[in-house]
Amino acid sequence: MSGSTNALRALERAVIGCRRCPRLIAHCRAVARTKRRAYRDWEYWGRPVPGFGDPEARVLVVGLAPGAHGANRTGRMFTGDGSGVTLTAALHRAGFASQPTSTSRDDGLTLTDLYLTAAVRCAPPDNRPAPGEIANCRSYLIEELRLLRRVRVVVALGHLAHDAFLRAAATTGIEVPRPAPRFAHGAEAVLRWGRRTLRLLDTYHPSRQNTQTGRLTQEMLDRIFRRAHVLAGRP
Repeated sequence: MSGSTNALRALERAVIGCRRCPRLIAHCRAVARTKRRAYRDWEYWGRPVPGFGDPEARVLVVGLAPGAHGANRTGRMFTGDGSGVTLTAALHRAGFASQPTSTSRDDGLTLTDLYLTAAVRCAPPDNRPAPGEIANCRSYLIEELRLLRRVRVVVALGHLAHDAFLRAAATTGIEVPRPAPRFAHGAEAVLRWGRRTLRLLDTYHPSRQNTQTGRLTQEMLDRIFRRAHVLAGRP
């Protein structure tokens, strides 16, 4: 097992044990107790959710936060809800995911050359974390950037993820252009990290609100991950 894998596992344990945001912890636990009728037989995770994927990833995907009845139920990012259905299918079509579905932590899904994380690690009420809660989680994203040493492309799922990545990047020592890149679906920005070049690639979040209204279509999302594939230098 590589040093980066060990370090990522230690970070995973730190995230799971995090209690920095009492409001979010209380909400995660309350949702886990009350559950949704469709999942009444599930034992909800009900805790902060760590990142998931390939320690040698060249592509890092940053989302908003765990879904109350998705990752907060299953314990794995983008697993068990509508956003996860859309995202995992797109990752599979682009060759990053071993299967097109993501339903539970033990469903056999593996990611190749890609790592999934989020700006906030706990499910927030109304899917709206407070600025202080986003700041409390920033150190985890910073540490992932430091440990995922092969990352060349960052895909931000939505405006909040875009902003969270840029703040973490600046703290990590990545050179963020001035003025800072603005979020727009399909927008690309070039950042320098020493001798490395990072590409920031934006997309609308694959939420049901966006996919059901047509704001984000399958083809739009597929184009994003085909572009990430090319920018990462994958064969």
